[in-house]
Amino acid sequence: MSFSLMGKVSIRPTPETPKLKVAIYDDSPELRCGLSSAFSINPDFEFVGAYPNAIQIVENCKYRLPDVIMMDIDMPVISGIEAVKILTEQFPDVKVLMLTVFEDNHYIFESICAGAVGYLLKKSEPQELFDAVKDAHAGGAPMSGSVACKVLRMFREYAPEQKENTELNEREKEILTCLTKGLSYKMIAAECNISIDTVRFHIKRIYEKLHVHSMTEAVSKALKNNWV
Repeated sequence: MSFSLMGKVSIRPTPETPKLKVAIYDDSPELRCGLSSAFSINPDFEFVGAYPNAIQIVENCKYRLPDVIMMDIDMPVISGIEAVKILTEQFPDVKVLMLTVFEDNHYIFESICAGAVGYLLKKSEPQELFDAVKDAHAGGAPMSGSVACKVLRMFREYAPEQKENTELNEREKEILTCLTKGLSYKMIAAECNISIDTVRFHIKRIYEKLHVHSMTEAVSKALKNNWV
């Protein structure tokens, strides 16, 4: 698969913000080279490694300390999904974005259950990847549009065994609905006409009230119980 940097890339340096450390695991030399070049020329990021497999992922993370990892699924020896499980256990603060050609429900579901915070397709433009990495690091759950639709359909297929009552107020319900649509914090702030800090505050309260620890869990619980 080819990786093109010909699409429009808008690079906006943010010197007041520390660079995000990014690494990639993919067995395609062409993709590794393309992503390495794309992220290396963007002043918002520090590209800390491109690896053909996840055999030494623990050692790599200890040495490079990445903030966000882009992970292929189909790799030799250790699959991307198995690698995510390892990271979730040993490096829970590292955010993992799956970057793959697979749109199968099985791969999507297994990746999310393993601990991935997002799921992107390799046909994504560089700017989409830049935005997704930032969103993931900020606590978001970026997904390619077609994948997000599949995730929503998958969750809706699970009929709730018993509806739970929540204590969410109207604003929290509004923000939870935005989360199920895959909106980023910035987009939610614009949609609700509030600041990003206020969005973060409400999402923290939502997590506490729903007894969850991530956006994926909150969205899953909301859809399973038909709250939105």
